[in-house]
Amino acid sequence: MNKAENNDQFDLETLRKQVSDVNRRGDGSETTSSEPLNDYARQIAEQFSDGTRTPSIMIGQFRLIEFLSQFGIGLLSFLLWVDTEETIAMRAVASLCVAALLVVALQTADCYTIPALRARTRPLPKVLLTWTVVFAAMVAIIAVVSPVGAAQLHSYVGWFALGGVFLLGSRFLLAYGIRNWARNGIMERRAVLVGGGQPAKDFIRLLEQQPDNDIRICGIFDDRGEKRSPAMVAGYPKLGTIGELVEFARLTRIDMLIIALPLSAEARILQLLKKLWVLPVDIRLAAHSNRLRFRPRAYSHVGSVPMLDIFNKPIRDWDSVAKRCFDIFFAVLALVVVWPIMLVTALAIKTTSPGPVFFMQKRHGFNNEVINVFKFRSMYSNMGDPTGKAAVTKGDPRVTPVGRFIRKTSIDELPQLFNVLIGNLSLVGPRPHAVLAQARDRAFGDVVEGYFARHRVKPGVTGWAQINGWRGEVDNDDKIKFRTAYDLYYIENWSLWFDLKILFLTPFRLFNTENAY
Repeated sequence: MNKAENNDQFDLETLRKQVSDVNRRGDGSETTSSEPLNDYARQIAEQFSDGTRTPSIMIGQFRLIEFLSQFGIGLLSFLLWVDTEETIAMRAVASLCVAALLVVALQTADCYTIPALRARTRPLPKVLLTWTVVFAAMVAIIAVVSPVGAAQLHSYVGWFALGGVFLLGSRFLLAYGIRNWARNGIMERRAVLVGGGQPAKDFIRLLEQQPDNDIRICGIFDDRGEKRSPAMVAGYPKLGTIGELVEFARLTRIDMLIIALPLSAEARILQLLKKLWVLPVDIRLAAHSNRLRFRPRAYSHVGSVPMLDIFNKPIRDWDSVAKRCFDIFFAVLALVVVWPIMLVTALAIKTTSPGPVFFMQKRHGFNNEVINVFKFRSMYSNMGDPTGKAAVTKGDPRVTPVGRFIRKTSIDELPQLFNVLIGNLSLVGPRPHAVLAQARDRAFGDVVEGYFARHRVKPGVTGWAQINGWRGEVDNDDKIKFRTAYDLYYIENWSLWFDLKILFLTPFRLFNTENAY
């Protein structure tokens, strides 16, 4: 790679860093607020409100099905030819090894890609050859360890035949399923084009020529007038401005924003990214017409159409599945441990002040959606503030004696474990703030640019900011700025180990009640 290419790669990384740093500092250079959608764009948004199957999830599920099926076929062949010299334990071990090796070999042979799974017959010879090589290698290893008798050989022939028929049949059926899901919009990547005119038209036409295209363009958004950005581009309508795009993305289940601008428009691209990076989607830059070439890992492709990867959606695909399993397991475990505390708290609230035991408050959730969060009631019923606009302060007369204790110890948050089981909260993540929460009469989004980037992941019962002391009353701008900075750090560095660390530290950090009123 020559010097110019190195400089180009540095510029790409610098662009990403500029966007993150500017929005973390909150210098007020750009606004991330959304604008009301026009009626036509809202109608389009409603068409894409349901989720889709992501290719990586589907491929992972199919891998698991093939592994379990091949393991089961190995055992079935043993039961059909019971006069073999093997034991069931020996066959189970052999079946396990064959199934595992087959999945690894098929992965190595690129047989778990969407193009390979989508084609009905073209990849089948490769699949059958891979199965033959794996099975022959395993039989050869077994023959070296112990002689293979005639009955055992018949069992292996049956095993090989059943396994091969299943592989060919299941892949033929899956190819039919993928094509059907693509036609029905069940398995596709939904994208919005940012920027119209000729560059967008060229990109769409090139995309439509790709036989393995799984991207559906949902519309185009552009701030420019019709002279530079027509109302219709290659059959796709311009739905509104960039401000309206933010609202559109929060109403739909889109996967990707594709910026159809040349790399030479770096200032304009940076301006757009400052507005759009708060959304929980992949952000790509169309690179089909650029002569500059970056390192291969900077690109993703749809067929032969290259796109520069600017931002990736955090906690996606199997990471989201792992995090959900983590949440359910530890939420159930926590409820088993703390239910006596919750019962005593409920009795104390009910017997010391009139009103319900639980309090429900509307807060911002994933992708800025409004969710209902459960808490133990800590205020007098006639003084409660469901909006959260008036933050609780030290010595607040609205708080009951019992409420003062459970707020300091965070016991009032325990009912949020039910939110975790429902699925609108995670155990660990940025804390959800009330919809009208303020810092000195200013909404949090007005204080911190990029504040809504916290909502790119599901909010949590506890978080990185809270265990670092940023909890309780927000009475100045710095407190919400630091909270947001810690939340963004968590999102960018997420892992299950990080979640486990935060979960483990939470009970110990609760002893610091300095800012909890």
